Amino acid sequence: MTAALAAGAVLATLLAGPPTGPAAAAAPALTASVLTDTAVRPVRNGADALIELSVATTGSAPTEEPLTVAYTTKGGTARAGKDYTPVTGSHTFPAGTASGTTHTVTVRTAKASKPAVAKTIPLELTVTGAQAPQENPQVVIDAHGLPYQNANLPVKQRVADLLGRMSPAEKAGQMTQAEREALRAPGDIAAYGLGSLLSGGGSAPTPNTAAAWAKMTDAYQLRTRTTRFQIPLIYGVDAVHGHNNVDGATIMPHNIGIGAGRDPERAERTGAITAKEVRATGVPWNFAPCVCVTRDERWGRSYEAFGEDPALVEAMETVIQGMQGSPSGEDLDRADKVLGSAKHFVGDGGTAYGSSTTGSYTVDQGVTEVTRQELEAVHLSPFEESVKRGVGTVMPSYSSLDVLGDDQGPVKMHANAEMINGVLKDRMGFEGFVISDWQAIDQIPGDYPSDVRTSINAGLDMIMVPTAYQDFTRTLKDEVDAGRISEARIDDAVARILTQKFRLGLFEKPYADTTHLDRVGSAEHRAVAREAVAKSQVLLKNDGAVLPIEPGQKVYVAGSNADDIGNQTGGWTTSWQGSSGETATGTTILEGMRKAARTPESVTFSQDASAATDGYDVGVVVVGETPYAEGIGDVGNGHDLDLTAADRAAVDKVCAAMDCAVLIVSGRPQLIGDRLGKINALVASWLPGSEGDGVADVLYGRRAFTGQLPVTWPKVEAQLPINVGDTAYDPQFPYGWGLTTLTKPPAGGEPALAALAVAARAAEKAHLGKTPAGRAIVDRARLLVQRKIDGTFTQEISKPFAEADHLLLTGDLTGAVARLRTAYRAA
Repeated sequence: MTAALAAGAVLATLLAGPPTGPAAAAAPALTASVLTDTAVRPVRNGADALIELSVATTGSAPTEEPLTVAYTTKGGTARAGKDYTPVTGSHTFPAGTASGTTHTVTVRTAKASKPAVAKTIPLELTVTGAQAPQENPQVVIDAHGLPYQNANLPVKQRVADLLGRMSPAEKAGQMTQAEREALRAPGDIAAYGLGSLLSGGGSAPTPNTAAAWAKMTDAYQLRTRTTRFQIPLIYGVDAVHGHNNVDGATIMPHNIGIGAGRDPERAERTGAITAKEVRATGVPWNFAPCVCVTRDERWGRSYEAFGEDPALVEAMETVIQGMQGSPSGEDLDRADKVLGSAKHFVGDGGTAYGSSTTGSYTVDQGVTEVTRQELEAVHLSPFEESVKRGVGTVMPSYSSLDVLGDDQGPVKMHANAEMINGVLKDRMGFEGFVISDWQAIDQIPGDYPSDVRTSINAGLDMIMVPTAYQDFTRTLKDEVDAGRISEARIDDAVARILTQKFRLGLFEKPYADTTHLDRVGSAEHRAVAREAVAKSQVLLKNDGAVLPIEPGQKVYVAGSNADDIGNQTGGWTTSWQGSSGETATGTTILEGMRKAARTPESVTFSQDASAATDGYDVGVVVVGETPYAEGIGDVGNGHDLDLTAADRAAVDKVCAAMDCAVLIVSGRPQLIGDRLGKINALVASWLPGSEGDGVADVLYGRRAFTGQLPVTWPKVEAQLPINVGDTAYDPQFPYGWGLTTLTKPPAGGEPALAALAVAARAAEKAHLGKTPAGRAIVDRARLLVQRKIDGTFTQEISKPFAEADHLLLTGDLTGAVARLRTAYRAA
């Protein structure tokens, strides 16, 4: 079955239902229905179009009475007798016809020698004795011979040709993105010429399988075939840590964990696996990565950031190459690549606590108040890196930007022409297109027409409406007609959108390429995620070398997050906010531990630590957060940074009874200082995703702990915001802290650090500043310094230690070692 036929079959199922009009009154008495195998049948000009009419009965019983289907080609844009041979006839299915019996109607099209747009041939059906299809099928003679269809022409030339043929209504449609569940009817895709559909968090087909996703996207794509130019949809999803809307997909650690891993190559591999799984389901566009810089962990999106340091975020942007391939865009048409989206431009990680006016949110969608220097250094630099890496789209932030000293006050980013047009497009040279966030233009002050013209004139190219697509397309056309939005601005927006569709190869292959469909959630992909999980685990404390656990030790496991895959995957997993429980296919931390132990029986689990605690070698208490996502997850909006009473009780009981390791499974630091003295080992186990085996790997010594803090870990909430580089800096654990296992920390003191300083200078001269070889020099110095610090922190120690990691990420090896030497002397 071809992709178009498969899509048609899905649509036939979706569209089967009661008739409209005069036959509706008799519908309840009818036990049989007539179905069509497709709502749209595209064919090349000169080919025959076959439409199958089939009988379906209640309970699949034979028909009780005869039923007749009369059919005739009528209306449409094709010319009868010239473009096709008219068809009129009828077919009777006699009484006793088996359910599923089919009759084929053939429509013959004429071979045209001249280029032409697509033309439609509706087949009108009149059914007697059964329920009629909800929708008459259409034959479409494909567009052919037009320059924009020539894949051998440069993309720029193809775009110019197509753009020059389009009507204002068609251009408005291309700038519109609707949520799939908002469609009043599938035919609206063509009626409004929609350029894009999306699945919001939790918006999935039934059943929610990778194969069902591919069929669903094909069914929507099929609808574009009835438009004049057959411009394909670009379907988008928030696959922010794997294809997280799809049951059975590989769920990666959230970005905060990827940042903790400090491994650009690993980040790229996770992006590549995500892209392969997303593209296999017919989705060519991912609203990721988030390249925000989280500056206040009270923000509910904090875990979507790679960290608090722009240098760390930039280092992890290799994920863009994993998703897209070459910065030139030449790889985008591959079956394992997707278009990325750098978000949220600009400053969404810097919003001040209490500045949000969206519902009960405290941080998200608030105001980022910064100097111009801080804006450039902290928030804009990761987007400049994204543009250099060729990211295909950029999504503005819901938040407002207030640049101190410019006397403009806060400006909603979706209305900020200075930033979008001036900085992103003009100064940075961004060539992709700008997509709004979900219904975000509605937050711009003013009425809806004002929202539309302000956002488009500010540089937005496509609007995630996502529901009122009829109002948006009409309003956009009205604003252009009135001269409040120039035709040149519209043409620029549409050209940007079309450019990415051509690069993705959607004109040649609009339907899902399912080459890698059987790899979704595969063991091979999960192995990559497992490695990323192990890399992400940060060992903050390890008194008495409690970790790693010996496989033969008897282990007592407790805590709310030990055996809950929903909690360890976090928000943006199957649904927008995520939820506790069985939300993903994978391995919990407890299950991973039982597999890593010599025998599963050596690991005992008591979530609340109510079981007897005597007779165990070590306790592992896995605590932390329950899932949340943007806004709703803000601290002060039903969330805080404290462990629950049950988790605190479990820690207290287990750690009083035996040597213990506490794992905090969370998207941001939790306040643990009051219990730190009772805990032998402490692990920041950033939301690891579906592969709990990766956590077990480092707990049991199959892999070494190598992760480093991507954010500063505060002593108390009152310290927030606290970030590397702050003048006053006295945290519980500094940015960049992370102990290791399996290898002894380097020995030596000042002489060893002096030698490493010499090596750092030499490496810089050899241009090794941002290479693994250069990093290895500074890492050696860091581990040496950590050994002397031994968990005793003061501001004089923490501040230079954290700044050293920032300098390392910028390639300043000499500066990094110098700051570590300062921390060493203060210890």
